Amino acid sequence: MAEPARYFDVHLHLSRWWPDLPRTGYKKDLDYTVKGLLGEMEESGIESGLSIPVFEGPSAEESLGESVANARASGGRLRPVATVDPTRGRAVVESVVGTWDAVPDLAAVKLFPGYQAFYPHDPVLAPVYEYAARRRLPVMVHQGDTLWPDGRIKFARPIEMDEVAVQYREVPFVLCHLGNPWVEEASEIVYKNANVYTDTSGLLGHPQTPHFDRMVARARTILQTVVDTIGSPDRILYGSDWPLESLATAVSLVEGLDLLPSERVAILGGNARRLFGPGRPPNGGAGAR
Repeated sequence: MAEPARYFDVHLHLSRWWPDLPRTGYKKDLDYTVKGLLGEMEESGIESGLSIPVFEGPSAEESLGESVANARASGGRLRPVATVDPTRGRAVVESVVGTWDAVPDLAAVKLFPGYQAFYPHDPVLAPVYEYAARRRLPVMVHQGDTLWPDGRIKFARPIEMDEVAVQYREVPFVLCHLGNPWVEEASEIVYKNANVYTDTSGLLGHPQTPHFDRMVARARTILQTVVDTIGSPDRILYGSDWPLESLATAVSLVEGLDLLPSERVAILGGNARRLFGPGRPPNGGAGAR
């Protein structure tokens, strides 16, 4: 009997500050709770995932607290992620970073250039990268298009990541959303820098978009080209961007690629467990955003 799938979704958003869920969620009756997300994960063979904050949270501390609460409520199947807004200044960044030691199971940090107007190589972010280097903590960076029309996507071009990837070789960076629409540029940054990864989220519009089936086919072609350009699936991570997309649709993009079975398994979970660690149950319990 074949073993059940053990997929790992690196791009999940579950927050009371998520903007306009009835409009942006992939379906109107979405059960936007830890229980609802875990149920959808079960249906799609997803064992674990990252609970990524949204930039709309009132403070970085409250956003992290919510992510930690999600992780606890999930029995450890969700992993907590921190964020910080560098536009608030170096003193605020240093203060926020100083709180992260209190979360021993912290899985990653997520930055939101494009939504918040900063470049990832802004010197004010040095405390974030230095902390990540000490703790070997992945730093995930929003790349490309924004859900928010007021976003400024010039701050979210993959080429802007090359400088920090070179400067902080000890830090694993994740270019979220394949840099869409700058997918070729993101592929080059991953190809060039051994400490840079990318995820498969953010290639699709809302399921009610006209010609959505063609959009899915195009996204799979783009993803296949990314794998071929990088030359290896080892630094490509499956992510859905839930609640923007269903987990089943996001998984199908990867399952439909022309790859060896072992390569699909790597993208769908193996690479993420290697990068973020296998995770551990909190308190001894059971185990383009």
